[in-house]
Amino acid sequence: MRHQPSFARGAAPAKPPKSPGIRPALFYGMFAVLLTGNALTATAFLLAPDISRLYNGQTEQVVEAYEDRVAQLRVEVDRLHSRSFAQTGDINLQLQELSQQQEVLTEQHQLVQVLVDKAGELGIDTATLPAEKPSGDLADAGPVLPSGNPDIDATAQALDRMMGETQTAMTAIADAATQRTQGIVSELSGIGINVALPDDDEGVGGPLLPPQAGEPDSPMIEDANAVMSALVRYKAARDSIASAPVHMPLTGQYRQSSSFGNRTDPFSGGRAFHAGLDFAAPSGSIVSAAADGTVTFVGTMSGYGNAVEVTHANGLVTRYGHLSAFLSEVGQVVHTGTPIAKVGSTGRSTGPHLHFEVRRNDAAIDPANFLKAGKRLSALLS
Repeated sequence: MRHQPSFARGAAPAKPPKSPGIRPALFYGMFAVLLTGNALTATAFLLAPDISRLYNGQTEQVVEAYEDRVAQLRVEVDRLHSRSFAQTGDINLQLQELSQQQEVLTEQHQLVQVLVDKAGELGIDTATLPAEKPSGDLADAGPVLPSGNPDIDATAQALDRMMGETQTAMTAIADAATQRTQGIVSELSGIGINVALPDDDEGVGGPLLPPQAGEPDSPMIEDANAVMSALVRYKAARDSIASAPVHMPLTGQYRQSSSFGNRTDPFSGGRAFHAGLDFAAPSGSIVSAAADGTVTFVGTMSGYGNAVEVTHANGLVTRYGHLSAFLSEVGQVVHTGTPIAKVGSTGRSTGPHLHFEVRRNDAAIDPANFLKAGKRLSALLS
């Protein structure tokens, strides 16, 4: 007999039991598995042609395709490297050429510096040399990399500029020496003095042969020799001035009191020839040699009183008269400015003065022309 539940008045009904649910961890795990499966499915779908070819025996074709692509990349890389190396090689070659040119320029600079110094010794100071090296010594450049090339164009321009400046300096020296030589020769020729200059055409010769390949030309050496020749000629011309009586024999206070030529004689009052120049000066004033030479007469001479004569290398003779004292002796070698006597009023004289003559072949010539030439030469040399 089955018992029926009884419902007592006022009793609460019984609660039904809870059913078990899906846990969150299990839910997310299942979701991840599903997502991964979908990804694998998509990947398999995308790679299906390659996989199909692999399973269909086309493995060699796939590998060859990859090898072809790798080979193309390798060719491209090699091409880039080869171009880079070629560029680097060209730069290094240019730098080597510029470095050699700089070494030659340095040697030329030293050679020209000798010429400049020589010109300075002769009173020519018309040229200034450039710096010996341009900024940035090529010898210190070191290995050249494509990312750090030196400024080759600027260096080449600097070398070219230095070459031009060096050539300009040499040209200036040669021009100055040549012009001065011509001026000296012209002035001395005007007073009858021939200047012996070294011959430009030195003793050279040999069979005429064609130029040889590989033998470097030396235009700079030839130009330097030409400049040196011009300096040698100028020195010879300048040295010839020393023996030309073109220098004033007095210093200090003096004035020209009588000129060369016909004049009124101070004693007779008639016309008479005066063979020299008279310079009024205080008695005892120093009389100096008008040029290099040798004293050939010291003593008393008719009409001149006490007199001194100096014979010069060009055959000219200078005579100094009316002296009060002698400061030289026969046979003495004198130079321009060497004291030889003192001003006086001996002989046929009206007062203290120096009688100055220039003679050639025992004939008097106008000393004024010599002294004027001396002033022009002094201006030329200064």
